[in-house]
Amino acid sequence: MSEPRFLDWQALTTTEIRALPAESVAVLALGAIEQHGSHLPLSTDSDIADGLLEAATTHFPTSLPVVRLPTIVVGASDEHLDFPGTLSLPADTAIATLEAYGAAVARAGLERLVLFNAHGGNKAIMDIAALALRRRHGMLVVKAQYMHWTPPDWLPAEEHRHGLHGGALETSLMMHLAPHEVRHDHLGSPTSSGETLERQGYLVGPEGDAAFAWLAEDLHSGGVVGDTHFASQALGERLTTHYAERLAKVLIDTHAMAWHGMVTVIGPSR
Repeated sequence: MSEPRFLDWQALTTTEIRALPAESVAVLALGAIEQHGSHLPLSTDSDIADGLLEAATTHFPTSLPVVRLPTIVVGASDEHLDFPGTLSLPADTAIATLEAYGAAVARAGLERLVLFNAHGGNKAIMDIAALALRRRHGMLVVKAQYMHWTPPDWLPAEEHRHGLHGGALETSLMMHLAPHEVRHDHLGSPTSSGETLERQGYLVGPEGDAAFAWLAEDLHSGGVVGDTHFASQALGERLTTHYAERLAKVLIDTHAMAWHGMVTVIGPSR
């Protein structure tokens, strides 16, 4: 069995937590329990968050002091509440939860925290909580979202822009990370209202520079959009490697930055 490349917070004793180097990086994965149509489980976002974080460990050295906090499995998913099975924390509760995790990290003597998000609905709460932790505890809080790292030419342009939920991207990742959870007989290609609006010349849509607030059913009555026929296990493996390398670099850079309550610009991390 290979040597673990990060420490699990909950597996340590309080004495071991106290002995962690001050420059250690705590990483917290943010997931969700929400509908992903008929072909993917409610745990999709949390499965992806955990899978990518695990994959990232093979791309940084064992000497890197990384401590993995217990994943926040339930996030802010109000946009999916009209579909059975969705669990969602109210925004103020979700923000307070992130702040409480960060405060615990600060009390342990650590001041570097990476929030790794795998659900778009968590972005707003992550932004608010990260700024609060910076202000209250002097922490370096890095906000990372794998969705922002997708090479634009790895999927058809329309799918890249409009396959926002349960499309080829998430389906491919699940085909690789949790293949037993994909219901292949329910794969489909529902078209997003955003794609229709774009074709009709609208600047306003569910995403972009002039986005409207949307519920999942505003995108499509089935709550998911995107063409899953573009999904494959091979694409999922390729994406996982790409995202894992980027996440590992984020953790390496977060550790390398000169931080004493304020960032100090230094040379490249490597």
